[in-house]
Amino acid sequence: MPNLQWEVKTFQQLTVDQLFEVLQLRVDVFVVEQKCPYPELDHFDRHAETQYLSGRDEWGQLLAYARILPPGLKYPEVSIGRFVVKAAAREKGVGHQLLRTALNVIQECWPGSTIRISAQEYLQRFYAQHDFTRVSDVYLEDGIPHVEMVRKSSKA
Repeated sequence: MPNLQWEVKTFQQLTVDQLFEVLQLRVDVFVVEQKCPYPELDHFDRHAETQYLSGRDEWGQLLAYARILPPGLKYPEVSIGRFVVKAAAREKGVGHQLLRTALNVIQECWPGSTIRISAQEYLQRFYAQHDFTRVSDVYLEDGIPHVEMVRKSSKA
């Protein structure tokens, strides 16, 4: 399992190069690899509370990324989206590291929050391993089957 260095920044804190790398990874996977032409950039990217979570290897190469949206922006709950692992880093536990790190960031920023995601249908088992539960029927989002999943608040 690669030992990644994790960093969380807002849109305003990103350097131009960091933003380019994030957008390049998102487009490489979601638009090119998945053959899904859709508007990759949206107004959520520039929201002041949106968190950019990046995982880089020891050479500084971006291998994993997730966008964390505050409650009330996309859903009433906090949301994780644009969850992506570079093709060369898949099947090595990076996705699990990314999700665990995202959950920690959420706990720090919005303690005890419930989280709602729009997950690609084939990834349900992956998210279920991290206590997400499917709460919707399958629906198409940009031509790809998705389901909504929720992870309840960790409040006692």
